[in-house]
Amino acid sequence: MPQTPPFPTMYGSNGYNKNLYKAKEEDYEGLYYHDNNLVSGSLEALIEHLVPTVSYYPDRTYIFTFLLSSRLFIHPYELMSKVCHLCVDQQRLTDPQARVRKIAPKILQLLTEWTETFPYDFRDERMMKSLKELTHRLSTGDELYRKAVQQMTQTLIRKLTTLSQYEEALAKINSSVTDRLTVLKTKPQSIQRDILTICSDPFTLAQQLTHIELVSGTSSRCFSDHKKASNLEAYVEWFNRLSYLVATEICMPVKKKHRARVIEFFIDVARECFNIGNFNSLMAIITGMNMSPVSRLKKTWSKVKTAKFDILEHQMDPSSNFYNYRTALRGATQRSITAHSSREKIVIPFFSLLIKDIYFLNEGCASRLPNGRVNFEKFWELAKQVMEFMTWKKVECPFDRDRKILQYLLTAPVFSEDALYLASYESEGPENNMEKDRWKSLRCVCDLILQGC
Repeated sequence: MPQTPPFPTMYGSNGYNKNLYKAKEEDYEGLYYHDNNLVSGSLEALIEHLVPTVSYYPDRTYIFTFLLSSRLFIHPYELMSKVCHLCVDQQRLTDPQARVRKIAPKILQLLTEWTETFPYDFRDERMMKSLKELTHRLSTGDELYRKAVQQMTQTLIRKLTTLSQYEEALAKINSSVTDRLTVLKTKPQSIQRDILTICSDPFTLAQQLTHIELVSGTSSRCFSDHKKASNLEAYVEWFNRLSYLVATEICMPVKKKHRARVIEFFIDVARECFNIGNFNSLMAIITGMNMSPVSRLKKTWSKVKTAKFDILEHQMDPSSNFYNYRTALRGATQRSITAHSSREKIVIPFFSLLIKDIYFLNEGCASRLPNGRVNFEKFWELAKQVMEFMTWKKVECPFDRDRKILQYLLTAPVFSEDALYLASYESEGPENNMEKDRWKSLRCVCDLILQGC
């Protein structure tokens, strides 16, 4: 049987190649190959290809790709059930000595890879039940095997506990962040702290933003079936929070000179994020600075040296499908591959664009071919993109944590869009009738809220 190479190159730089191969495909027990690359197969054949035998163990790239993509066709607990049955069948067909030496360790290795890569699957009690039953049935009486099973189970439980604690902490942070509109009258003068009193060094703030980016998602959970909505939302919420925090910090100060200083500070923070390879925070900062309540502050911007900001905007220009950004991302990725230090390994992509790319890849080509076979070409590319992201997320942040700064970034209240406009109009008055009407309306709403407090 042909070997499964690491992520076959079947796609062009712009995604899926819709011109399917015309050449003859080779059929190996329901799996179809082209140039030694697995391109399609029946779901049952692909499941069988996942299960080890005495003389075979699936390639790790295949394990990851199939476990990731199979959930489009079958629920993880149903897949686990089928895998369990096939593993037990393999055990029956194997003589006792080979069973002890070869089959049981291979199956345990497969289960270990599954629990490590997609731990969220095992939040389902049915998954845990099947896992325990299979490891028990494969029990060889060997002490090393028993310890390996115990270690796998304990590692899984620790990982699930950590993920639960992260979610609880995130929920607590989100619930503690309240809208600051209620403290607004004409200007938010009652707010004592701002970002410059917490951290005045752009490089330090960029480092702390990188800390948050590297822990704001864990492994493959954003792309797996369970909790996918809440985990994807966590990324989006963080991006939006940072954007609104930047806009809030700019609109808060009473004095024009102070507002200009805050803008220049965030320009420097954005530049440091670019140098680190933290493109997600970079884009969030640029987004915040381009929000209408901020961009309309013409008198404030006239005091700002914008040359560095113009360069950053050019790097993140959305034209030509974010060509400049994608070029910079490739450069950061190459630096990461050849890196000699943890700092050089950092690559944090613009997450929303990554999800958009994956979405269009998934929606742009069929998961099944006209003949009913699973289109595995598509899933190689999906897995390649997800695995690349997971590799980036595993990088250990080399920067020291500053709890005070992190606490502020995560919990400091931010203005709503209406509050931003109100603060902006108070800083620099409305310029036309539309702005005047909006300002008047916002002040009335604010007065009503304050009267009800």
